[in-house]
Amino acid sequence: MLSTKYNPSEVENKWYSYWMEKGFFHSEPNPKKEPYCIVIPPPNVTGVLHMGHMLNNTIQDILIRKARMEGKEACWVPGTDHASIATEAKVVAMLRERGIKKSDLTREEFLKYAWEWKEKYGGIILEQLKKLGASCDWQRTKFTMDPDYYNAVIDVFIDLYKKGNIYRGMRMVNWDPVGKTALSDDEVIHKEVQSKLYYIKYAIEGSDEFITIATVRPETIMADAGICVNPSDQRYKHLKGKKAIIPLINRAIPILEDEYVTMDFGTGCLKVTPAHDMNDYELGKKHQLEVIDILNEDGTLNAKAQILVGEDRFIARKKIAKLLEESNQLANVEDYKSSVGFSERTDAVIEPRLSLQWFLKMKEITKPALVHVMNDDIKLIPPKFKNTYSHWMENVRDWCISRQLWWGHRIPAWYDDSGNYVVAKTEEDALSEFKIQYPSFKAQKLKQDPDVMDTWFSSWLWPMAVFDTTIFSDSKNKGNHDLNYYYPTNDLVTAPEILFFWVARMIIAGYEYRGEMPFKNVYLTGIVRDKLGRKMSKSLGNSPDPLDLIGNFGADAVRAGMLFSSPAGNDLPYDEKLIEQGRNFANKIWNAFRLVKGWTIDATLSQPKENALAIQWFQSKMDESLAALNDDFEKFRMSGALLTVYKLIWDDFCSWYLEMIKPEFGKPIDAATYDNTIEFFETLLKALHPFMPFITEELWHELKERNADCIIVAPWPKSKTPNEKILIEGSVAFEIITEIRNTRNAKGISPKEALRLLFKSEGPALIKDFWPIIQKLSNVSGVSETREKVNNATSFVIKSTEFFIPIEGKMDVAKERETILKELEYHKGFLTSVDKKLSNEKFVKSAPPHVIELERKKKADAEIKIKALEESLSRM
Repeated sequence: MLSTKYNPSEVENKWYSYWMEKGFFHSEPNPKKEPYCIVIPPPNVTGVLHMGHMLNNTIQDILIRKARMEGKEACWVPGTDHASIATEAKVVAMLRERGIKKSDLTREEFLKYAWEWKEKYGGIILEQLKKLGASCDWQRTKFTMDPDYYNAVIDVFIDLYKKGNIYRGMRMVNWDPVGKTALSDDEVIHKEVQSKLYYIKYAIEGSDEFITIATVRPETIMADAGICVNPSDQRYKHLKGKKAIIPLINRAIPILEDEYVTMDFGTGCLKVTPAHDMNDYELGKKHQLEVIDILNEDGTLNAKAQILVGEDRFIARKKIAKLLEESNQLANVEDYKSSVGFSERTDAVIEPRLSLQWFLKMKEITKPALVHVMNDDIKLIPPKFKNTYSHWMENVRDWCISRQLWWGHRIPAWYDDSGNYVVAKTEEDALSEFKIQYPSFKAQKLKQDPDVMDTWFSSWLWPMAVFDTTIFSDSKNKGNHDLNYYYPTNDLVTAPEILFFWVARMIIAGYEYRGEMPFKNVYLTGIVRDKLGRKMSKSLGNSPDPLDLIGNFGADAVRAGMLFSSPAGNDLPYDEKLIEQGRNFANKIWNAFRLVKGWTIDATLSQPKENALAIQWFQSKMDESLAALNDDFEKFRMSGALLTVYKLIWDDFCSWYLEMIKPEFGKPIDAATYDNTIEFFETLLKALHPFMPFITEELWHELKERNADCIIVAPWPKSKTPNEKILIEGSVAFEIITEIRNTRNAKGISPKEALRLLFKSEGPALIKDFWPIIQKLSNVSGVSETREKVNNATSFVIKSTEFFIPIEGKMDVAKERETILKELEYHKGFLTSVDKKLSNEKFVKSAPPHVIELERKKKADAEIKIKALEESLSRM
């Protein structure tokens, strides 16, 4: 027997296991079907499910379930990313707990521990996605360090190197002192930070004069190579060609002139530290200044600093400020807000560092990816992101693709004892290459580059490599059957913050290796935020555990709740009340089902006319809503799509249709009405299934015996042209019913007490078919037209028709008169304000026509209401 309350936990495991067992999620190329493919944004192998994942994967699952029901060959490819920096940090932490230092291990020993960690923890997030109902093709699960994927990444590096697109060079890079690795520009997050501006006095060599420099980084003064002033700055003309003495270490540095210096910042003097600032490095190259790197890779001071050797850079900052103050070389300290770069992975403050790294030239390879997004071959949804996309692509810098880590795809470069190198897949290939490139080369054991590639250098191949990893080693290889069937994929759902990390680079790779787009649409979700507008994160403690939410409310409720206020590209203001609303919706559907299945059917009963009308009305309403639903999907209005189905079920089906056809208590329903209602219920469940898959599958099988005929593969509902006339009549009828119910509530009249309804005008003839329904749903004993004055009655106006409810003996006349007078006063005041606006020539001339028309409608409605209220008073 069906329980009185929906219990998600009993339903979810049962149906997910059944779907998996029957292979409903698995896809194979089928020439008879149109392919529909989504590749999952591969979560980090270190990851666990958070609210952003919930939103993102719910949307993907909705799209894939709908496509599956539409008869397309739906394929949603899951997988995980090896996440070099994050995973290495996790493994180092694990080893530390075991009393093992990474520095005491060989590379091979460390990687053994890394794979041990991955096997134990790496699949957690994918298992969690199953709890959400994600209908991924788990047989196709891919990992960016799978052997075939690994080889594909190496092949791409070699190919791009041979094309002249990859080079090795000494350049200033973003250095992560915690991860101890270089980062690309896109992996640096800039934040406004409250800092200090230190005014430091540098003595002028050979004189008693000094020059004051303003800096936020006093800990780098030991690396200063010069002081620069603007050639137009008259304050410092006399110092040209002279030298200044660095405080504390007493080293002399030249005073230079350059128009790069801003005269109105600080004191107009700039200390040039080529080793520790991107811009200073370029300035130093221009003026041939010495590069003095005083920091170790972990952000501590090295021997070149001469003082405070071994101290952390931030501790050194405070100590140097104190030393400067003690030596009377600190003129002033001010509070100062500055933009500081942080590592996207470790949240460490980035240190600019001169380093020998591998780079990918971006200027030419990015051109197709810019053109095809800007001309909407690939659509960004919402399109507002095109501006930020074009800005990044037009100002793109070469991509630093090497990382000083052990976990990842190792750079396929091989070095001899002299530091010469070749790029090759294996040492054997490298030896052959050495003999060609270096004729004097003598056989010796080569050393492979110790660095690995940036994680994004593997995931940018994702839409291709999940299907075929062999295409990157041979330009003549046109791809396997899977790749040629599913690629390009259809829709990508991801977060705006990785638009450049990942999306843009996948587009670049797609045109480079397939000559076509990797996907047609990019749906960019918003960020899930708390009530204070903060991004939800575990570090802030403001994010609920998604699995706890699923356990408490059910997966369907969480899916629906996440979507209730989540338009594309706009942040989602999370509130648990949204999840509660999702649970209430599930309960509403469950109770509607119990109501319908509780009716007794009498096959001998003929169908009442009002039931036939109700069926016609709801069919039209459903056709109208299904058309709107498909339009929502086409325009990627995912939140709007759910709300369309929600209103159709909650308002139109439960609140109106079921009430219209519901038999009297204890009496049976005719078979024709019941059968139509079951058909409607089936259609509603199909329309709702992509959003709430578990309860819809459960009720699908409860409606009738189906065996293996599951809703997950049931045909997507089709809509016909709705009957507009019946929809309009129904809308008027429901307004009348609502007004009668409101009157009961306002006057304290019991719903069980029958009322009479009178009207003036011919208008209601338009809805004559609905009178039996109006009488049933509002407990009206009779409806009649009158041309006489109706005394002791309350009234309301709908579509220019005045309706009366005689309430003699049912109300306090004095109190009712007082209420009417207050309402009359309000409407007269409103009419005066509208008249004033319409009599204003300036407003009438400048306002858009639709605004003026709206004001005129307001005036007409107010006049009708005032007339009705005045007549009501006259009847008392």
